[in-house]
Amino acid sequence: MFVIYLIIDAAILALAVWNFVTEKDWKAQAAIAMVTVPLLLRLLLVK
Repeated sequence: MFVIYLIIDAAILALAVWNFVTEKDWKAQAAIAMVTVPLLLRLLLVK
């Protein structure tokens, strides 16, 4: 079950990073970065 959670987290993280790269507005990029950091920390198993 935990592996499925990590796979879902990695997929959402990949979509967020892709959206960050393609986004032109810096305000939207800042919001995406705030979402990306917790997802990355969860994927690296940092609490």
